[in-house]
Amino acid sequence: MRPLIGICSNYNLENEEYCLRNYYVESLLGAGASVILLPPVNDEDIIEQYLTFCHGVLFSGGGDIDPYYWGELPGPELGEINPRRDYFELKLAAKVIARKLPALGICRGCQVLNVAAGGTLFQDINTTMAHQQKAPRNYPFHDIAIKPDTLLSGIINENKIRVNSFHHQAVEHPGAGMYVSALAPDGIIEAIESQEVPFILGVQWHPECMGDKSSEQLFTALVRAAKENAINR
Repeated sequence: MRPLIGICSNYNLENEEYCLRNYYVESLLGAGASVILLPPVNDEDIIEQYLTFCHGVLFSGGGDIDPYYWGELPGPELGEINPRRDYFELKLAAKVIARKLPALGICRGCQVLNVAAGGTLFQDINTTMAHQQKAPRNYPFHDIAIKPDTLLSGIINENKIRVNSFHHQAVEHPGAGMYVSALAPDGIIEAIESQEVPFILGVQWHPECMGDKSSEQLFTALVRAAKENAINR
Protein backbone atom coordinates (compact mmCIF):
# COMPACT_ATOMS: atom_id res chain seq x y z
CA MET A 1 0.00 0.00 0.00
CA ARG A 2 1.20 3.48 -0.85
CA PRO A 3 0.74 5.85 2.10
CA LEU A 4 -0.89 9.19 1.32
CA ILE A 5 1.37 12.16 2.01
CA GLY A 6 0.06 15.71 1.90
CA ILE A 7 2.37 18.42 0.54
CA CYS A 8 1.81 22.03 1.58
CA SER A 9 1.44 24.08 -1.59
CA ASN A 10 2.38 27.72 -2.01
CA TYR A 11 -0.10 30.52 -2.66
CA ASN A 12 0.94 33.18 -5.16
CA LEU A 13 -0.46 36.42 -3.77
CA GLU A 14 0.03 38.40 -6.98
CA ASN A 15 -1.63 35.91 -9.33
CA GLU A 16 -3.99 34.42 -6.74
CA GLU A 17 -2.99 30.88 -7.63
CA TYR A 18 -1.93 27.75 -5.75
CA CYS A 19 1.38 26.37 -6.94
CA LEU A 20 4.13 23.85 -6.16
CA ARG A 21 7.35 22.81 -7.88
CA ASN A 22 7.21 19.33 -9.38
CA TYR A 23 10.38 18.22 -7.51
CA TYR A 24 8.43 17.52 -4.33
CA VAL A 25 5.77 15.39 -5.99
CA GLU A 26 8.26 13.41 -8.07
CA SER A 27 10.51 12.74 -5.06
CA LEU A 28 7.64 11.29 -3.02
CA LEU A 29 6.15 9.30 -5.89
CA GLY A 30 9.59 7.84 -6.55
CA ALA A 31 9.90 6.88 -2.88
CA GLY A 32 6.63 4.92 -2.98
CA ALA A 33 4.01 7.39 -1.73
CA SER A 34 0.72 8.63 -3.09
CA VAL A 35 0.54 12.42 -2.99
CA ILE A 36 -2.10 15.07 -2.41
CA LEU A 37 -1.53 18.83 -2.43
CA LEU A 38 -2.77 20.82 0.57
CA PRO A 39 -3.81 24.36 -0.40
CA PRO A 40 -3.34 26.88 2.44
CA VAL A 41 -6.64 27.76 4.11
CA ASN A 42 -7.62 29.74 7.19
CA ASP A 43 -10.32 27.30 8.35
CA GLU A 44 -9.24 25.02 11.22
CA ASP A 45 -11.99 22.50 10.43
CA ILE A 46 -10.52 22.02 6.96
CA ILE A 47 -7.03 21.68 8.44
CA GLU A 48 -8.35 18.99 10.77
CA GLN A 49 -9.94 17.24 7.81
CA TYR A 50 -6.64 17.29 5.91
CA LEU A 51 -5.06 15.38 8.78
CA THR A 52 -7.78 12.73 8.94
CA PHE A 53 -6.74 11.27 5.58
CA CYS A 54 -3.00 12.10 5.39
CA HIS A 55 -0.56 9.49 6.71
CA GLY A 56 2.27 12.04 6.64
CA VAL A 57 2.97 15.65 5.70
CA LEU A 58 5.73 17.38 3.74
CA PHE A 59 6.22 21.08 4.50
CA SER A 60 7.67 22.57 1.33
CA GLY A 61 10.10 25.44 0.83
CA GLY A 62 9.20 29.06 0.17
CA GLY A 63 9.54 32.62 1.42
CA ASP A 64 10.09 34.22 4.80
CA ILE A 65 7.95 33.67 7.89
CA ASP A 66 6.49 36.70 9.67
CA PRO A 67 8.59 37.25 12.85
CA TYR A 68 5.37 38.17 14.66
CA TYR A 69 4.96 34.44 15.25
CA TRP A 70 8.02 34.27 17.49
CA GLY A 71 7.56 37.67 19.13
CA GLU A 72 9.92 39.89 17.11
CA LEU A 73 9.46 43.06 15.11
CA PRO A 74 10.24 42.82 11.38
CA GLY A 75 13.88 43.60 10.58
CA PRO A 76 15.13 45.57 7.55
CA GLU A 77 16.26 42.45 5.66
CA LEU A 78 12.96 40.58 6.02
CA GLY A 79 11.70 39.37 2.63
CA GLU A 80 8.13 39.12 1.38
CA ILE A 81 5.80 37.31 3.74
CA ASN A 82 2.65 35.39 2.88
CA PRO A 83 0.04 35.75 5.67
CA ARG A 84 -2.23 33.03 4.31
CA ARG A 85 0.58 30.51 4.10
CA ASP A 86 2.08 31.42 7.49
CA TYR A 87 -1.23 30.99 9.33
CA PHE A 88 -2.08 27.73 7.62
CA GLU A 89 1.30 26.01 7.90
CA LEU A 90 1.91 26.99 11.52
CA LYS A 91 -1.55 25.73 12.52
CA LEU A 92 -1.01 22.55 10.53
CA ALA A 93 2.47 21.99 11.98
CA ALA A 94 1.23 22.42 15.55
CA LYS A 95 -1.46 19.81 14.93
CA VAL A 96 1.03 17.46 13.23
CA ILE A 97 3.33 17.67 16.26
CA ALA A 98 0.45 17.15 18.70
CA ARG A 99 -0.79 14.11 16.75
CA LYS A 100 2.75 12.73 16.31
CA LEU A 101 2.17 12.49 12.58
CA PRO A 102 5.25 11.76 10.39
CA ALA A 103 6.51 14.99 8.81
CA LEU A 104 9.45 16.29 6.80
CA GLY A 105 10.09 20.04 6.62
CA ILE A 106 12.25 21.38 3.79
CA CYS A 107 13.98 24.79 4.07
CA ARG A 108 11.06 27.06 5.02
CA GLY A 109 9.31 23.89 6.17
CA CYS A 110 12.10 23.24 8.67
CA GLN A 111 11.62 26.74 10.03
CA VAL A 112 7.83 26.28 10.18
CA LEU A 113 8.21 23.16 12.32
CA ASN A 114 10.55 25.01 14.66
CA VAL A 115 8.32 28.07 15.09
CA ALA A 116 5.25 25.85 15.59
CA ALA A 117 7.15 24.17 18.45
CA GLY A 118 7.83 27.56 20.06
CA GLY A 119 11.30 28.18 18.60
CA THR A 120 12.78 31.28 17.01
CA LEU A 121 14.51 32.14 13.73
CA PHE A 122 17.27 34.42 12.55
CA GLN A 123 15.47 36.88 10.31
CA ASP A 124 18.61 37.32 8.22
CA ILE A 125 21.78 35.24 8.51
CA ASN A 126 24.96 37.25 9.07
CA THR A 127 27.97 34.94 9.03
CA THR A 128 31.19 34.51 7.07
CA MET A 129 29.74 32.10 4.47
CA ALA A 130 27.00 32.28 1.85
CA HIS A 131 23.73 30.41 2.29
CA GLN A 132 22.10 31.48 -0.97
CA GLN A 133 24.00 29.79 -3.75
CA LYS A 134 24.39 31.21 -7.23
CA ALA A 135 24.60 27.80 -8.84
CA PRO A 136 22.22 25.15 -10.26
CA ARG A 137 19.64 23.90 -7.76
CA ASN A 138 21.11 20.39 -7.75
CA TYR A 139 24.66 21.58 -7.06
CA PRO A 140 26.07 20.62 -3.60
CA PHE A 141 27.25 23.98 -2.23
CA HIS A 142 28.61 23.40 1.27
CA ASP A 143 29.25 20.71 3.87
CA ILE A 144 27.08 19.97 6.87
CA ALA A 145 28.10 17.97 9.94
CA ILE A 146 25.49 15.47 11.14
CA LYS A 147 25.36 14.65 14.84
CA PRO A 148 25.65 10.95 15.75
CA ASP A 149 22.80 8.97 17.29
CA THR A 150 20.12 11.14 15.68
CA LEU A 151 17.19 10.32 13.42
CA LEU A 152 19.02 12.08 10.57
CA SER A 153 22.26 10.13 11.04
CA GLY A 154 20.31 6.88 11.13
CA ILE A 155 18.64 7.74 7.81
CA ILE A 156 21.71 8.94 5.92
CA ASN A 157 24.42 6.85 7.64
CA GLU A 158 26.99 9.60 7.17
CA ASN A 159 28.51 12.17 9.53
CA LYS A 160 29.14 14.71 6.78
CA ILE A 161 27.43 15.43 3.46
CA ARG A 162 27.33 18.30 0.98
CA VAL A 163 24.03 20.09 0.41
CA ASN A 164 22.55 22.89 -1.66
CA SER A 165 21.51 26.15 -0.01
CA PHE A 166 18.77 28.71 -0.76
CA HIS A 167 17.87 30.55 2.44
CA HIS A 168 18.57 33.69 4.45
CA GLN A 169 16.43 32.83 7.48
CA ALA A 170 17.43 29.94 9.75
CA VAL A 171 16.63 28.31 13.07
CA GLU A 172 18.03 30.34 15.98
CA HIS A 173 16.68 28.65 19.14
CA PRO A 174 15.08 25.20 18.75
CA GLY A 175 11.47 24.86 19.88
CA ALA A 176 10.24 22.66 22.71
CA GLY A 177 11.19 19.04 22.14
CA MET A 178 13.34 19.89 19.11
CA TYR A 179 16.96 18.80 18.86
CA VAL A 180 19.66 20.13 16.51
CA SER A 181 20.92 17.26 14.36
CA ALA A 182 23.12 19.02 11.77
CA LEU A 183 25.21 22.19 11.49
CA ALA A 184 26.91 24.15 8.71
CA PRO A 185 30.61 25.04 9.14
CA ASP A 186 29.64 28.54 10.36
CA GLY A 187 27.36 27.12 13.06
CA ILE A 188 24.05 27.72 11.27
CA ILE A 189 21.54 25.00 12.13
CA GLU A 190 20.91 22.76 9.12
CA ALA A 191 18.56 20.16 10.60
CA ILE A 192 16.26 19.74 13.58
CA GLU A 193 14.24 16.77 14.74
CA SER A 194 11.71 15.98 17.43
CA GLN A 195 12.89 14.19 20.55
CA GLU A 196 9.30 13.27 21.39
CA VAL A 197 7.82 12.13 18.05
CA PRO A 198 9.19 9.15 16.08
CA PHE A 199 9.48 11.01 12.76
CA ILE A 200 9.41 14.79 12.65
CA LEU A 201 12.46 16.09 10.81
CA GLY A 202 13.35 19.47 9.33
CA VAL A 203 16.24 20.04 6.92
CA GLN A 204 17.44 23.45 5.79
CA TRP A 205 18.53 22.37 2.31
CA HIS A 206 16.46 21.20 -0.69
CA PRO A 207 16.86 17.41 -1.09
CA GLU A 208 14.04 17.30 -3.65
CA CYS A 209 16.39 19.06 -6.10
CA MET A 210 19.54 17.03 -5.39
CA GLY A 211 18.80 13.53 -6.66
CA ASP A 212 21.67 11.96 -4.70
CA LYS A 213 21.58 8.94 -2.39
CA SER A 214 21.19 10.87 0.88
CA SER A 215 18.30 12.87 -0.56
CA GLU A 216 16.52 9.75 -1.73
CA GLN A 217 17.01 8.23 1.73
CA LEU A 218 15.19 11.18 3.34
CA PHE A 219 12.08 10.69 1.21
CA THR A 220 12.21 6.92 1.61
CA ALA A 221 12.35 7.34 5.39
CA LEU A 222 9.33 9.67 5.40
CA VAL A 223 7.35 7.24 3.25
CA ARG A 224 8.32 4.33 5.53
CA ALA A 225 7.17 6.25 8.61
CA ALA A 226 3.91 7.26 6.89
CA LYS A 227 3.28 3.64 5.89
CA GLU A 228 3.74 2.51 9.50
CA ASN A 229 1.33 5.23 10.58
CA ALA A 230 -1.24 4.06 8.03
CA ILE A 231 -0.99 0.46 9.24
CA ASN A 232 -1.34 1.45 12.91
CA ARG A 233 -4.37 3.70 12.46
